[in-house]
Amino acid sequence: MGDGRAARLLRHLEGVAYWAAAAPVLARLPAVLGYRMACWRGDWLCRQHTLKRADLERSLRRVLGGELSRAAVRQATRDWFRFASCEAVDVMRLRHRARPLRRLVTIRGREHLEEALAAGKGAILCSAHFGAYDSSFSVLHTSGFPVTTIGRWQYKYTPGLSSAERRFWNWALARRLRRHRQRPNIEPWPGRFQVAALAASALRAGEVVTICVDAPPLDSDKARAIGVPFLGNEARLVPGVVTLAQLTGAPVLPCFLYRSADYRHQVLEISAPVPMEGDTTTAFARCAAEVSAAIRRSPASWVYWPSPVDLGNLGLIPSEREASPVPELAVHAR
Repeated sequence: MGDGRAARLLRHLEGVAYWAAAAPVLARLPAVLGYRMACWRGDWLCRQHTLKRADLERSLRRVLGGELSRAAVRQATRDWFRFASCEAVDVMRLRHRARPLRRLVTIRGREHLEEALAAGKGAILCSAHFGAYDSSFSVLHTSGFPVTTIGRWQYKYTPGLSSAERRFWNWALARRLRRHRQRPNIEPWPGRFQVAALAASALRAGEVVTICVDAPPLDSDKARAIGVPFLGNEARLVPGVVTLAQLTGAPVLPCFLYRSADYRHQVLEISAPVPMEGDTTTAFARCAAEVSAAIRRSPASWVYWPSPVDLGNLGLIPSEREASPVPELAVHAR
């Protein structure tokens, strides 16, 4: 399938149908069958989305080319599309206090989080746009850890989305995640200076605050971005996680969700706190190293591979200008 107007419309309609009707049905089937069918859809998308597949493979080779064989690049590309379909099923399993999804997720390292919270300053989870990260925060919340997320609802600021599309994503995605959060998302819009105060309030209440640290900086944030080693390059990222930790004294724990080879079982790994000694750049480089290690361990889990513009803004490849087609509806993680 090409990238013309008709092709984009068909993908748009297929995405609506999948999130609105197919994924909820798959989420109620036995997990082995539901996730297998989600993978079939992922394989179909991989064949149909020729331009996205090409961008994804090219980005993997440009950034991790010395680390991945051709076969590994092809496998990661196919898994990227499979993971995208499976993540929709994850969201739909967030019913009945997320029990259908919790049965499939093993939490490793919860003792690190319990010990951090026992100190009385809350805890900051340093994560990334990696795998079903939003669903993992919901699983953690329903497992007894009060979670608040610092992050934007992407559908609110993606250019070109209609009000109907924004309402759809609020209905299909956001409402299912919001019910498994201690507080509403703390959205760091440009000029919103109370973000740190809201996050500090949650930490003082003994809660868990999550931050994905790998987002390309917005134009308004580029002055605050710093260069750190990342995936064998130097990426420019905003070190807000370190700033918040320094302000509050809360520990920063890496947290990543890995999908197993059967695609339905997942492991949420929480590591010991990252040392915050040294200046901001030194401390943040340790956080970036944790994200790099997770991506190298499971390349298909990172959402940014098919976007040369995002990778260029991060500094991982030369910057590229992007044409501005009408955005597709599927604007969640994938």
